[in-house]
Amino acid sequence: MTIKAWTRHEWPPQFPLDVLWMGRAGMRLSEAESASDCILVVGVSRPKLAAAFLTVALISLFLTFHILYDSALYSLHAAAAAAAREAVDSSSSSSSLDLLVLDNGIDDNSYESNSIDAVAAAPFGTPPAAVTPSLQLQMAAAYNTASPPAKAHFPKTSRQLPQAIIVGVRKCGTRALLEMLFLHPQIQKAAGEVHFFDRDDNYSKGLEWYRKKMPYSFKGQVTIEKSPSYFVTPEVPERIFAMNASVRLLVIVREPVTRAISDYAQLRSHASSTPSPPTSSFSSSSSSSSSSSSSPSMSPVSSNNVNSFQSPNSSTSTSLQQQQPQQQQQQRSFDELAIRSDGTINESYRPIAISIYHMHMYRWLEVFERRQILIVNGDQLIDDPVPQLKRIESFLRLESHIGRHNFYFNHTKGFYCMRSDSEEKCLKESKGRRHPRVSPMVVSKLRRFFSEHNRKFYDLVGEDLGWPEE
Repeated sequence: MTIKAWTRHEWPPQFPLDVLWMGRAGMRLSEAESASDCILVVGVSRPKLAAAFLTVALISLFLTFHILYDSALYSLHAAAAAAAREAVDSSSSSSSLDLLVLDNGIDDNSYESNSIDAVAAAPFGTPPAAVTPSLQLQMAAAYNTASPPAKAHFPKTSRQLPQAIIVGVRKCGTRALLEMLFLHPQIQKAAGEVHFFDRDDNYSKGLEWYRKKMPYSFKGQVTIEKSPSYFVTPEVPERIFAMNASVRLLVIVREPVTRAISDYAQLRSHASSTPSPPTSSFSSSSSSSSSSSSSPSMSPVSSNNVNSFQSPNSSTSTSLQQQQPQQQQQQRSFDELAIRSDGTINESYRPIAISIYHMHMYRWLEVFERRQILIVNGDQLIDDPVPQLKRIESFLRLESHIGRHNFYFNHTKGFYCMRSDSEEKCLKESKGRRHPRVSPMVVSKLRRFFSEHNRKFYDLVGEDLGWPEE
């Protein structure tokens, strides 16, 4: 019987395998075996090339399984985080957890969402240095137990120093801006306000302490933190530059008179919620309360006065003596505090002094190049957030991701709320609080006062924000 065989000599010379094909007629089969058309015999004539082929195949197989494993792990962590968030939501609705927030930090820009953004309670007016290590630990514990992480910590992530910082301005929408930017998948945000560069006790702990306050992030993501008091603290620009000379800075501003009134409304709200000390403690200070409005309540360039109502190193009795005039001051109207009895503007009044932007901005431009600082229009961010966020995406060199689908207007609250794939977020009741009534004559007078300061600010930043002058 003829057997037809093809050997490797009949194949192209570069082919590395010996292949022998035999027809069915050339095979002797037992009764238990079934007939087939052919039998294929393969041998290796070029072992090195065959080994290379095998190696490539094994590496491809390994990478495929590795990608599948990572995807499954990511899904499991995401599901666990979602389950934890739902559990916290359900427990929070039954327990009605309601924590007071410090004026020197988180309450100024705090948010509510389906997950709890909780912070520790502390007496109003507690100065930065008066927050002891034990109180800081209590605050951290309260936050960690009440709020699950916004994004799960996966393998191959690490804590990075921020590549971008929202440095201010207070009562211009810094928290809203941070939460809106967090809609972008390439952005991770620090929880709360770190106050690393503006508080000596924190700054002395070093960059490693600061880095541990940052969130976990993947390589290529941008880490952002915000502390509004950075803008008005003189030593902050040089400290940030020493950390990262190429950092990008966001400064969000609003029309100065509107910002000042908003600042007054928050200070008054805090003062009214603070328990009054015994009257006997202030027998000597009651006579001085009438002159408190004319005395400087803050220095435009003093970080301690900008961020707190009392000296961190003062004794308890001194603090109590200072507290009553300050509370009485906040019970007075904005008109009385902003305008002195002789009709001049009280530039030393805290809400007024912070609104003189150019007095603080020049320090930043002495340290950083103008291209490293983006001025965000806070008024436009409230009216239509998307155009401002598009500018920021370009400034941070991020892919365009945030759009109008991420926002919806809440007619009850009167401002835009945020929407992501998994949850919706709105400002707390403390945000967008109603401003007190201010005399139109006072508003007009303040706008005339600020018009010159605004022009100086426009010249510094090279932008005309078009704020009214009357």
